[in-house]
Amino acid sequence: MDTLVDRPDVDMQRLFAPLRLGTTLTLSNRLSVAPMTRVSATADGHATEQMADYYEAFAAGGFGLVITEGIYTDKAHAQGYLFQPGIADDAQRDAWRTVVDRVHAKGGRIIAQLMHAGALSQGNPHRTTTKGPSAVLPKGQQMAFYRGDGPYRMPEAMSIDDIAAVVDGFAQAARRAQEAGFDGVEIHGANGYLLDQFLTTHTNLRDDRYGGSLDNRLRLTVEVIQAVRAATGAGFVVGVRSSQGKVNDFTHKWEGGEADAVRIFDTLGALPIDYLHTTEFEAWRPAFSEHGPSLAALARRHVSVPVLANGSLHDATCADGMLRREEADFVSLGRGALTHSDWPARLCAGTPHDSFDRGLLAPIADLDNAVRHRAQVNTLAVEGASAGDR
Repeated sequence: MDTLVDRPDVDMQRLFAPLRLGTTLTLSNRLSVAPMTRVSATADGHATEQMADYYEAFAAGGFGLVITEGIYTDKAHAQGYLFQPGIADDAQRDAWRTVVDRVHAKGGRIIAQLMHAGALSQGNPHRTTTKGPSAVLPKGQQMAFYRGDGPYRMPEAMSIDDIAAVVDGFAQAARRAQEAGFDGVEIHGANGYLLDQFLTTHTNLRDDRYGGSLDNRLRLTVEVIQAVRAATGAGFVVGVRSSQGKVNDFTHKWEGGEADAVRIFDTLGALPIDYLHTTEFEAWRPAFSEHGPSLAALARRHVSVPVLANGSLHDATCADGMLRREEADFVSLGRGALTHSDWPARLCAGTPHDSFDRGLLAPIADLDNAVRHRAQVNTLAVEGASAGDR
């Protein structure tokens, strides 16, 4: 349990201070919901009423910003998981309007995370093949709690035309997100998905302008950011997510260490983005050496926009510490938000925070499973209390 009584060093004013993103969006506090894959859309990628309930609860619980799960951008090779939501056509766009309106009605702000799975696609009804920067078999195994089984498929190497289609897919998806009423978009450049595959040396063996040097391996991310900005205009919030670790390679580190980080963040910081979202398993840990800066801290030194830190920050002291040490401007919570959709309200009230229950994500990490699991836990708690009264 974690209460304000136990953590007197948590600065409430700091965590609940407003924050401006871009020129048009003001967040009510520094607490955000991290993007989390929930594979709970319809089979054709439409957001549902159940998803609206799910996202609305975070806004009602006091989070200033909600970032959606990764939303696929096109009906070619972008989709990563069965029952993943998309924004690849107008019908999918319109299905998101209810979600957006419900979050706004509770005083929250919501950003759509735009994602292309690339070689890590393990469930895509639109294609029987996968594509990535090169024909390199991904490490690891597909994730069972997202309905995957066995090793990943060998991807086909993308052509120049394929890459151009990816860029256009992100741009059109961002335009649809804007039309649906989202407050911004986050370009998913992290966690081993397509843009990160282009950045990573062992998955990108290309010898054209998208491979080889770090600048070339960053080129696709740069082009996507520029295309999204052109599609949405100057007043719409555009963020980008960056990481070292991947869903299929948790311990991966950038080959060039801190020098690569500096180059990556200098490049991203020169682009028309409004925030940078870094994610590590424990956000406050040194990124490369035993006593060096965290990844978020490095980002903050090299970009002029707000930095959002993610990674095991459900401990309020850790979250506050990132802000206090000026390693980040705001923080995003995954496990903490799944445990308590009203995490910020609980923090204000001094209400205890429970530990994360992995049963919420097993056997399938969808909303139906979470509802069933919570019902089972509540039933057992009631039965235990009744037994104690006998």
